[in-house]
Amino acid sequence: MNTLADTPTTVKSQLRPIDRDGLMAFAEKGHSNPASRGTNKVHTVTEGQYRTISHVSGHQVVVDEPLHLFGEDTAPAPGEIVLSGLGGCLAVGITAVATWKQVKLSRLEIFLEGDIGNPAAWGAGGAEKLPPEMGFQDIRVKVLVEGDASREELDEIVRHANFYSPVANTMRNPIAFSIGLADPE
Repeated sequence: MNTLADTPTTVKSQLRPIDRDGLMAFAEKGHSNPASRGTNKVHTVTEGQYRTISHVSGHQVVVDEPLHLFGEDTAPAPGEIVLSGLGGCLAVGITAVATWKQVKLSRLEIFLEGDIGNPAAWGAGGAEKLPPEMGFQDIRVKVLVEGDASREELDEIVRHANFYSPVANTMRNPIAFSIGLADPE
């Protein structure tokens, strides 16, 4: 006789949730003022060779290059940090959209790959390239997500979050970009 006690069960805990009421209030602020913008600020200091420390809102992000690119390989490369930022932004968006749709997530993992080359050697005498030929040429993202929704609903959450991702859209769309010398302090 098979009893309930004999039946194996799988218990999935949900990921730590975000504040849905706070999310809804934030969404309402954006709905009532769609032109609102914030400003992210980062201060990057070079330690030597290619190792840099970026100071970001009281945090530090260390970047380096691998040995074959003349770095010390003490930290992720800049392109890897870019992919990390994209993965983080997509995770934030997926979590927000799931929360908005009242779907409880139990697993969220994002796998990112980007094809990038540097035959121009950062403009230091390498191949002559135009800006569209440099940087990431192809980015592939796979999302492993589980929760209390169907696969179709989870897929829609991922597609919706991708469409509204600030970092994904920064990478997909041309943006204004300026660079110049700062005044010495």
